[in-house]
Amino acid sequence: MTAAVALALKRLTVMREGERRALDGVVLSIRPGERVAVIGPSGAGKTTLLRVLATALRQTDGSVEILGTDPWALDAGARRRLRARIGLIHQAPPLPPRQRVVTAVLAGRLGSWPLWKALVSLAYPLDMAGARAELARLDLSDRLFDRCDRLSGGQAQRVGIARVLYQQPELILADEPVSALDPALANHTVGVLAAEAQARGVTLFASLHAVDLALAHFPRIVGLRDGRVAFDLPTEQIDAQRLDQLYSQEGYLPTQEGRPFEASRNRPLQSPLCK
Repeated sequence: MTAAVALALKRLTVMREGERRALDGVVLSIRPGERVAVIGPSGAGKTTLLRVLATALRQTDGSVEILGTDPWALDAGARRRLRARIGLIHQAPPLPPRQRVVTAVLAGRLGSWPLWKALVSLAYPLDMAGARAELARLDLSDRLFDRCDRLSGGQAQRVGIARVLYQQPELILADEPVSALDPALANHTVGVLAAEAQARGVTLFASLHAVDLALAHFPRIVGLRDGRVAFDLPTEQIDAQRLDQLYSQEGYLPTQEGRPFEASRNRPLQSPLCK
């Protein structure tokens, strides 16, 4: 039975060193199949939020529900099975240096394959066609047999994304998944992720540095600042004033081009997406 919500956070709080609140009373509900981007200045708590949703970090207070269950009410085995239903895309994917790209991609299914199949695939890739198909979507099919330590940072990021695409999870969490890519490639790659989520009806929740990239591909935007939700709105309701307030401490609006727009409450930001 499909869960009523894919993600539900109620007054979620995470305390860090020195009694600092990395997340402070976050309330958030995301339905199955929604595509949501979280944006905000550095230190807003975006990565901490992704770690909580990936069950890599337990909250200090409040509650979290992921795919219809409280992960911390489960035993260790059940929590591992829950994690197998979640695809996590890292900013710097943990790829073993000597591993071949094909093996790294096929590792996306290790959590769902029986043990014998997982062990065999580590020695001899069992689905090279499947791995090549996912890499081709990200313009990497020619790197199928390369070692992971021969990849650039951007190529490693795309291999990590290909692994999650091959996994076919129910929930995709992405933490700055295209930070090492140029604007054109980043736009294409996020587009592939969004298209995959829409085609399979899975939930996509992504933290993005580039505001214009978030606005271009996600129907719903969550603004996070100082560990709190500043706004949670449909993309068409995001205007220059809201973005200006969100990034006022940094003094600029981060975009893909690396030419930030000056922030000012007295005039609109000169972004084509914010007119």
